[in-house]
Amino acid sequence: GNIPKFVACKHGEEQPDYMHDSLVEILRETYGVIVYQEQVMQIAQVLAGYSLGSADLLRRAMGKKIKSEMDAQREIFVQGAIEKGVDKARASQIFELVAKFADYGFNKSHAAAYALVAYQTAYFKANHPVEFMAASMSFELRDTDKLAAFRQELERIGISLLPPDINASGANFTVTGTAETDTKAIRYALAAVKNVGDMAMRAVVAERDANGPYTSVFDFAARLGAGVVNKRQLENLVRAGAFDALEPSRRKLYEAVELLLRHAESAARNSGQDSLFGAGPNMGMPEPILPEVADWPPLERLNYEQEAIGFYLSAHPLEAYGSALAALKTTPCAQFLERAGEGASSIRAAGVVLNVQERDSNGRRFAFVQLSDPSGSFEVAFFQEAYSSARELLQPGRFLLVQANIRAEGDMIKLTAQSADDLEVRAVGRMKGLEIHFSESTPLAPLRNILDRQGAGPGKILFVVKTPQRGHVEVGLKERYALSPAVRAEIDALPGILAVRDL
Repeated sequence: GNIPKFVACKHGEEQPDYMHDSLVEILRETYGVIVYQEQVMQIAQVLAGYSLGSADLLRRAMGKKIKSEMDAQREIFVQGAIEKGVDKARASQIFELVAKFADYGFNKSHAAAYALVAYQTAYFKANHPVEFMAASMSFELRDTDKLAAFRQELERIGISLLPPDINASGANFTVTGTAETDTKAIRYALAAVKNVGDMAMRAVVAERDANGPYTSVFDFAARLGAGVVNKRQLENLVRAGAFDALEPSRRKLYEAVELLLRHAESAARNSGQDSLFGAGPNMGMPEPILPEVADWPPLERLNYEQEAIGFYLSAHPLEAYGSALAALKTTPCAQFLERAGEGASSIRAAGVVLNVQERDSNGRRFAFVQLSDPSGSFEVAFFQEAYSSARELLQPGRFLLVQANIRAEGDMIKLTAQSADDLEVRAVGRMKGLEIHFSESTPLAPLRNILDRQGAGPGKILFVVKTPQRGHVEVGLKERYALSPAVRAEIDALPGILAVRDL
């Protein structure tokens, strides 16, 4: 490409190619690479005798790529160059090169402005990376795809992105910690949670700053009063984990959203006003009791989080599949470019389906599928046989194992599916069983419910019970069950379960 050539010539690793002796002065400052639109016009003027007005018409024709205009200009250019003593074949070759450059060229003043901004932003990122990234993410607050890309960049440069927190987050992305302790991180913005609104989150932060942290979810509701946040906003804040520090069970709080809203209305009535910051006698109101329900299973919890935030933030569902992915020899998407650079033409990848865009061209159906793995997100194109055979699997939330052709185009990777399998099915087939550690006081009903729901399969279950008198006691069940990494994660999250290991 032109950029590597420019860099190599600047550092003396390659010699510039000026195409013709008469162009040396025009192209010397850019090492033989046409960067500026003015250079296109000067080349036409010097090499082919164009007036500057005609040269500007040539520049516009090259930018539009209209064949009839290009053919006419090629004839004028080549004829003008011949009259100036340039070989016809060389003149035609130079015209093609100039046309290729012209499509990407800037005018020089535009290039200078961009260079200055690029220098400034590079300086800030190099010297103040946490602040720079927080500001950049705040600027792109509503663009989930860009926020996900920033999140990947934070991981690459070693900056932590902390989850949203009703008592610690700002409406925008904020910097936590100090340079002195070398523990700076970025706290996720409340307003970046989907469908919560910037004004409402600013009100939440303003109340907190004025009267101190929220001491409970009902304190939060009472202090905001009626009409500041609605049901959908509260549900998304809960699913994003913004209340985790006040109530760790997201499901318990999610199912109590109506209760919270009623408490807010009662507080507003008791204080005699429906406005924000209604401090008064209602602050002493008794708090309702949250319903006693088990939290969502880990994967369900993560999927709700992904829907509220736009990507997986606290963890990734495929992390539970680590041993299966290692056995299946999958490549994380963060290593795709490296693998392509090593000459790989095909890779095996695993991911959760985020989005499917189906297309139809001349009666042929195909799809572009957005997938996510713990190292980032990637797109795979499904054409013809691969699309037909995998169509039923191409649904958001499904776990896919994909064999794909890989091709690098600069810094971009193009993946074309050869085949796709259900990762859950492949992983289940590899699980021999689970060793479940618990104590005598662990409630076993939730565990039995999970195993009964899974039903019969090839997986063994070995209980390891920690007892005060006899130490560890092992008990193997005669029944066998259909087990998967998702089930293992769900059991591991149950209250009282000490550890879960693969057999």
